[in-house]
Amino acid sequence: MRPKKTILCVDDNDQSLAVRKFVLEYRGGYKVETASNGADALERFRKGGIDLVLSDFVMPHMDGNEMVRRMKEIAPEVPMILISGSVKTFDHANRADAFLPKGNCNPCEMLERIRVMIARKRGPRKQLHPPYDRIPDAAAESPALDPLAIAS
Repeated sequence: MRPKKTILCVDDNDQSLAVRKFVLEYRGGYKVETASNGADALERFRKGGIDLVLSDFVMPHMDGNEMVRRMKEIAPEVPMILISGSVKTFDHANRADAFLPKGNCNPCEMLERIRVMIARKRGPRKQLHPPYDRIPDAAAESPALDPLAIAS
């Protein structure tokens, strides 16, 4: 059995945080770490072992965008998703890898987005067959097909 992936979930609203944690653990099968502000999230993130960050965009003291910027300086390969109820479109200046609008995204869509982003982080599956670029070129092995041999 594969180890569970760990998601750091950040939100200043305790009720939203509890709902997301429940969905991620019981419907998604993930291990979930929580933080109620950007500073606590950064402290937890620095310890390592986080596979994905899911954060609210609007929070006091440090917004989600600033938190993501700082986290990307530590580990740029970790996927990060921002969620917001006030911002409806993704601003390309954001450092996050994805944006989910709170009112327009159901739990199944959120879980699918997380699954895809964790799979991208993992990279492609191992190949069962050798790469095709290692198959010898027929022209290189056969003197009859060598253009220099034909010219002489």
